[in-house]
Amino acid sequence: MPPYDPSAFPPFAVTVDLVVLTVRRHALCALAVRRGEPPFQGRWALPGGFVRADEDLEGAAARELAEESGLHAQSSAGPPPVHGAHLEQLATYGDPKRDPRMRVVSVAHLVLAPDLPAPRAGGDAHSARWAPVESLLEQDDSLAREGELAAPLAFDHARILGDGVERARSKIEYSSLATAFCPPEFTVGELRRVYEAVWGVALDPRNFHRKVTGTPGFLVPTGGTTTRQGGRPAQLFRAGGATLLNPPMLRPEV
Repeated sequence: MPPYDPSAFPPFAVTVDLVVLTVRRHALCALAVRRGEPPFQGRWALPGGFVRADEDLEGAAARELAEESGLHAQSSAGPPPVHGAHLEQLATYGDPKRDPRMRVVSVAHLVLAPDLPAPRAGGDAHSARWAPVESLLEQDDSLAREGELAAPLAFDHARILGDGVERARSKIEYSSLATAFCPPEFTVGELRRVYEAVWGVALDPRNFHRKVTGTPGFLVPTGGTTTRQGGRPAQLFRAGGATLLNPPMLRPEV
């Protein structure tokens, strides 16, 4: 048997791409960056980049998020974040033609966070912005006329974004992931608006309140109240220790 020769195998690169989701103005939004370098220079894309030789995938995802947007994510392996974001691996994409430069395999990650501030561009990103996911996926004509998102997302990022949105929509049915979109203390009404934004539907307030407060370990009262939503003081809760909802919160048929 001949000795192992690494040069006999075609080289390829590994990247990380980030689907960063938050809820802004009652709409599910994703972080988009305008590429400052070829390929697809000037096109909008998901934040991400090449994995360095000395870092693992999760470390690369956290670094790219900070470099390209100034945002910081909390690893899913660590304790629940107080002021941060949920980070988990989403899927791997390896179409041989997905990147015109060379064979590139991308490991996408999903990042969920409460309403985040306006991002700042960095790295090879020319600019960064939050955009409603529907406008990024459907290329709304009104946005196209404004010149903001006239071209499709670069690479295969529309597919990756769609997969990330569907992961979030399905996972909040049976897990406590929806609380990752909320601040450390939140009201049932604020949590309901997260579900409504992620699913794109209106939910009955009383029925929702009964379900989430009746699931043991899902929400824990903090003892405080708030009037930030207007009207009467509303009870504040924090996420409990339950990670699975039983029975699940099934999304309505649209």
